[in-house]
Amino acid sequence: MKKLFKWSAYGILIIFIGIFLFLAFSYKADIPVEVLEEKYLTPESSYLEINDVKLHLRKRGKGPAIFLIHGSFASLHTWQDWENELSKSYTTISMDLPGHGLTGPTKAEDYTTDYYAKLIFDLADEFKIDTFYVAGNSMGGNVAWKMALQQPDRIKKLILVDAAGFWKMTSDSTSKATKRPFIFTILSNDAIGKVFSKITPYFLFKGNLQQVYGDKTKVKSETIDRYYELMLREGNREATLKRLRNSGTDLQDSIPFIKIPTLILWGARDAWIPVDHAHRFHQAIEHARLIIFDGAGHVPMEEIPDESVEAALSFLKE
Repeated sequence: MKKLFKWSAYGILIIFIGIFLFLAFSYKADIPVEVLEEKYLTPESSYLEINDVKLHLRKRGKGPAIFLIHGSFASLHTWQDWENELSKSYTTISMDLPGHGLTGPTKAEDYTTDYYAKLIFDLADEFKIDTFYVAGNSMGGNVAWKMALQQPDRIKKLILVDAAGFWKMTSDSTSKATKRPFIFTILSNDAIGKVFSKITPYFLFKGNLQQVYGDKTKVKSETIDRYYELMLREGNREATLKRLRNSGTDLQDSIPFIKIPTLILWGARDAWIPVDHAHRFHQAIEHARLIIFDGAGHVPMEEIPDESVEAALSFLKE
């Protein structure tokens, strides 16, 4: 009995030591923005003070304007390959949304999709752009279709790339309403969120990014580093937790009122927002066009940039 107790005590001690070592090695301090700027500012990068936000943005090319809106945990870099092609015929404008990338947190601490939509309209006003195209991925897609509802006269065409925000099933759908991705659910928990704000394991980001791609062999180490390091920018983790707890007004029931020409692009192997959502948007938005990419995941503009931007260009030029 004493031996059993002794070995049990050793076992508990080993477990506690293991937990301590895990927490110690997983603890990550914030990275100063100045350090990240040295690595992630691009030749076209600039900062613009707007609505008390020092917004990191990138403006390239000449021609009609198209705003490119990134998704959760991402940054303007996600559109790099699309910008390379689109900027030959269009003025591309991408930005790190508040709470993301080099922009970081804001005084107002408003990280809702409603605020993001307003910010982009204000940015268009700042550049004296009356009408424009909009493309958004994931959460950025949610922002994009909200913009189409709020000021439809200003949006020429809408491109939704694995867009978020349509969690309810449509009236003629046989599928059930879909829950948000698991990582969003667990980070919305207060206790887990507090841990995440200080303890952010690299392997967690690597695993999630590999899940986001349809073919995980296409995930480059520098891409994982970028997502991970920009999340560690001062204040971004706390901003992320605030955003996940309050994503904004639920306008799902208004999606059928979108009358703007719309292209829906989706990866057939999207593990975060299943392809069923593409069909929901397609059914709800009158005359919308749907293209599904076999083998691709949640971020086709990163995973299959040539094929996805070709589809976007074809739609824009019509």
